[in-house]
Amino acid sequence: MIDRNPLQRFRLVALLLGAILLVGTVGYRFIEGWNWLDSVFMTVITVTTVGYGEVHPLDAAGKVFTSLVIAGGVGTVLYTFGVVGDVIGGGHLAAYRRRRAVERDLNRLRDHVIVCAYGRVGSQIVLELERDGVAVVVVENNPGPLARVEAEGKLHVAADATSREALERAGIDRARALVTAVDSDEKNVYITLTARSLNPGVFIVARAGEPQSVERLQQAGANRVVSPYRMAALRMADVTQRPAVVDALDSVRHGSADFGIDEILVPAESPLVGIVGGLTALERDTGAHVLALRRLTGELFTGPGAEVRVEADDLLVLLGTRAELQSAAARVEGHHQPQR
Repeated sequence: MIDRNPLQRFRLVALLLGAILLVGTVGYRFIEGWNWLDSVFMTVITVTTVGYGEVHPLDAAGKVFTSLVIAGGVGTVLYTFGVVGDVIGGGHLAAYRRRRAVERDLNRLRDHVIVCAYGRVGSQIVLELERDGVAVVVVENNPGPLARVEAEGKLHVAADATSREALERAGIDRARALVTAVDSDEKNVYITLTARSLNPGVFIVARAGEPQSVERLQQAGANRVVSPYRMAALRMADVTQRPAVVDALDSVRHGSADFGIDEILVPAESPLVGIVGGLTALERDTGAHVLALRRLTGELFTGPGAEVRVEADDLLVLLGTRAELQSAAARVEGHHQPQR
């Protein structure tokens, strides 16, 4: 929920001004016996202190009443100036408009990724996802990371990620995946539980700081659990033992060459479903190489050959140029495009 519109503060100003005008008009009408037009005019020039002089001579009661109208009117006018200065000069109106724009952008998002926390790990995750052209929403409430998110213009929700409302504002019901990278395993468990209850189908990746937290996160509903420390250790060991292999994989995944790895889900209406040798034909027609096939049951085939029958909801892992991967995706989905 976004904050209240600062312009609503002018409702009280309008009510005060209206009350002063009403009381002043009625007072002059019945205390002095003037007509309604003269009573309204006298009230207006008294409240605004323009100094035109009395419409008619005032008796003692009229002078006392006019003094009260002046005090109430001047006080109301000064309060009005204060509200205007605070709303506009204080930046509240501009900030409200920015928050409204963010809310509209959030409501339009579909198939995006929610990243909880924008620390050292979370900011790098966002960078990698944006490189792949994925829409990302950051959920963060710590002052330091939140200031960086705002300075970098990232779409975000300034709230505690453990809050149900924060995930709802981030569009958890429409999200493709959620990454919880908070530096507290307990909070990651709670975020995972909340996200899974709000969207049973969302893909959840959770960070684990301690080895014993892996099982808890999986039980909470995380599809994948990653330990940054273990991943860093494995990479450093690989670089020590097989630096050329690591360099080659990095160039494929993150290099500037037009070459990469992607995964494609086989839909039920795909022309490859039920076909023996379909993967061989896919490689021949598109140039992409099928590295692996994973069944919905979890069964994994590495380097699947012509004898493997393709089934609906199989996940294919392919290697190739961008054009080859695009052609393979179109072929798998039944929208064959000639390779360019």
